[in-house]
Amino acid sequence: MSAVIEERTAPERMPALYLSHGAPPLADDPLWPGQLAAWSAGLPRPKAILMVSAHWEEAPLALGAVETVPLVYDFWGFPEHYYQVRYAAPGAPRLADAVRKLLRAPGIPVQDFPDRGLDHGAYVPLVEMFPDADIPVLQISLPTLDPVKLMDVGRKLAPLRDEGVLIVGSGFFTHNLAALRHVGGGVPGWSAEFDDWGHRALESGDIDALLDFTRKSPAGRLAHPRTEHFAPLFVTMGAADAAGELDAQKSVIDGFWLGLAKRSVQFG
Repeated sequence: MSAVIEERTAPERMPALYLSHGAPPLADDPLWPGQLAAWSAGLPRPKAILMVSAHWEEAPLALGAVETVPLVYDFWGFPEHYYQVRYAAPGAPRLADAVRKLLRAPGIPVQDFPDRGLDHGAYVPLVEMFPDADIPVLQISLPTLDPVKLMDVGRKLAPLRDEGVLIVGSGFFTHNLAALRHVGGGVPGWSAEFDDWGHRALESGDIDALLDFTRKSPAGRLAHPRTEHFAPLFVTMGAADAAGELDAQKSVIDGFWLGLAKRSVQFG
């Protein structure tokens, strides 16, 4: 496989991340942006970033823009200043070539969407973690919501970590906006219960339970009535599993934001 970044010395293996990305108002939170900035400050500097966001489902798997194009403001009804955010990260054509080689096989095509910019699941956390926007970024789609198949995608992408690529699954550890409208202040029980269960399952390495989370977790269907915000975790887990690092994980961010669990996890 061609190197993602040509250099004389091998880059340090990058960890694989799953983060809860927040809505655009994340930037105004008094705590969360600093948590993301502190997290990135403790990481090796990536040569490139591969983002898998809950907000892009496309099958077969698709690659976004490999040049700098406008962001995708995939939200409605927010104040105007959230639509003025810019994140002009360099494109990552070399990384895109590497992803195609790793994922494309007979009967398994890979699509290209050259005009598809970063959506808010990608750029909102990147603005806080890498504000200079000087690291090449490629976003790929979620080709399925099946956890087992997504782990396989992550395993196939795992060699990129040894080329200095930071693989980031961006979702939300609990995500049910409709249910939040029916509760008062504080953290709803279903969100707290699922977060506690998920934390313990990750720490104990109970991969089978996580893969079957809708049936084996408390309030799983309330925490994720659609599973797209939990799905990126399995791409991250696959990238960790290929390197035998599922047990080398830690929750870097925990707690809640507007009642949703913002747990974010690092493998490796």
